[in-house]
Amino acid sequence: MLRHRPSLIVLAAGRGSRFAGGVHKLAQPLGTSTVLATTLVHAIASALPVLVVTTEALAPIARQHVAARDIVVLPEVGSEPGLGMGRSIATGVAARADAPGWLILPADMPLVQPATMVAVAQALEQHPVAYAQFEGRRGHPVGFAAELFSELVRLDGDEGARRLVARYPSLGVDVDDPGTQVDLDTVDDLSLLRAAAGGLSEPLVVERG
Repeated sequence: MLRHRPSLIVLAAGRGSRFAGGVHKLAQPLGTSTVLATTLVHAIASALPVLVVTTEALAPIARQHVAARDIVVLPEVGSEPGLGMGRSIATGVAARADAPGWLILPADMPLVQPATMVAVAQALEQHPVAYAQFEGRRGHPVGFAAELFSELVRLDGDEGARRLVARYPSLGVDVDDPGTQVDLDTVDDLSLLRAAAGGLSEPLVVERG
């Protein structure tokens, strides 16, 4: 049982520029849902408090699963200086400044299981940094204890939190969850993701001119 429940911050504000499918990768079909919605369903099932950092284009999907108060909308990456993963993390942490810690989960990792999120959250009760680890390979989510608040909220641009993981004592939490290694960057990744999820028939959604 968790004594303290860190906030689970789902990062869904990236541009996804490597994905050439036309429609944003997070809005692509996955099974009977979408990539973003599947990630959110798993996040909610963890019973951790969920906050989604996203853009206006993807906010309608997020609003189908979480309350408006649990969504922070950022401008599209590239529309103003400083936007990127670092800014998304900082914004999410600042929005839940009173949390006893934060788990960071990229929204393009819909196969991460709820039990994995809980395991990383439990590790934060004893460690400043913890991350999911499958067969010796570091994956997501990555968790940070409340003592790192001041550093997390200073992140900006595309600077993620890797340097914090390297700087502070961190624990790799061994989990039986290959989804911790599976993200979505390209159209080929989407095919592999659908195969892993058991959804082989969804069409690629492209923009119509």
